[in-house]
Amino acid sequence: MTVVVASRDRRDDLERSLARHECPVILVDNGSVDGSPAFVRRRFPRVRVIELGRNLGAQARNVGARHASTPYVAFADDDSWWAPGALERAADVLDAHPRLAVLAGRMLVGPEERPDPICAEMAGSPLGTEPDLPGPSVLGFMACGAVVRREAYLAAGGFDDVVFFYGEEERLAVDLAAAGWGLSYVEDVVAHHHPSPSRDPQGRRVLAVRNALLTAVLRRPWPVVARSALTAACGGAEGRRGLWHAVRRLPRALAGRRVLPPRIEAARRLLETGPRTPGPGLLAVLRRMSDQPSLRVVGPWQGMNSGEESPMTGTPNPIELQKHLSGVDYPARRDDLVRAAREQGADDEMIKALQEVPDREYDGPNAVSKAVAGRS
Repeated sequence: MTVVVASRDRRDDLERSLARHECPVILVDNGSVDGSPAFVRRRFPRVRVIELGRNLGAQARNVGARHASTPYVAFADDDSWWAPGALERAADVLDAHPRLAVLAGRMLVGPEERPDPICAEMAGSPLGTEPDLPGPSVLGFMACGAVVRREAYLAAGGFDDVVFFYGEEERLAVDLAAAGWGLSYVEDVVAHHHPSPSRDPQGRRVLAVRNALLTAVLRRPWPVVARSALTAACGGAEGRRGLWHAVRRLPRALAGRRVLPPRIEAARRLLETGPRTPGPGLLAVLRRMSDQPSLRVVGPWQGMNSGEESPMTGTPNPIELQKHLSGVDYPARRDDLVRAAREQGADDEMIKALQEVPDREYDGPNAVSKAVAGRS
């Protein structure tokens, strides 16, 4: 197992995190100007430092993975690390499940060790658990809490230069699934994340809008792309900025466009509109869908079959919902949820969905997801 850390101008964070890694570490520096590479070489001589001289964003992880000589690569950010024994456990799980390409671990956030709300959504994935996989199937993950099978990761192209950074995991996840690989959440593989104070929340909200649209252009049907663009345009100043930045990258996104196979698009739709409780498993769902000749794989706001009632419109993707509620201190009331979602750059549709849930205390992310899914 090798740990790959991508970093840029985060010397103080690296000083806190690098000493906590138990496996060999490759640090890929994205053109830092704060002296990070020299500091790490001096302070942590066992860490292999690769200086890129410029910012490649998430692609820096590809460089680290190519330089690793181990079959498995664990990613970490400069403000995250893996719990003692976690990567040994991850290697055992990957050894025992040869179709598994991505193991998404449980993320504990901050000194309080709060479980990241996204983990609850992955644990309750409606895609269920396949017999040959170690946990619920997912079509998304957090890179700083993921361990990958190096062979599969590199064959899928790793992270790309279109999305660049922030939300870069989705395109890779669906491509791996389309190639037949499995992605699973494994709760007993634990990572710690102490978010750096040097983040730019407003800039990240713009990136979230831009990258959601670019990912849709890269892999989703045109109606989904149109909906993403409309959501961005109606998302206030940050939404319009994100849309503008996406347009500037549109030629590259179009050059890399490859629409998902119907079976994977159907599974992606299930995550957007399906039940919030574990289902019979991804492969079983896809087999059942493929047996229905009238199934049309279309935008998530359209009906499944001609003449059928459309599924609920405006139901946010549960994983995206919990991304925008990250950091909420539960129990929380409706106004707390709305305020947190706005601060995290949620779009108007997600804000409206939260405003429509009953005004009461919610004891955790699952309760919020159920309330959003069940609103009239």
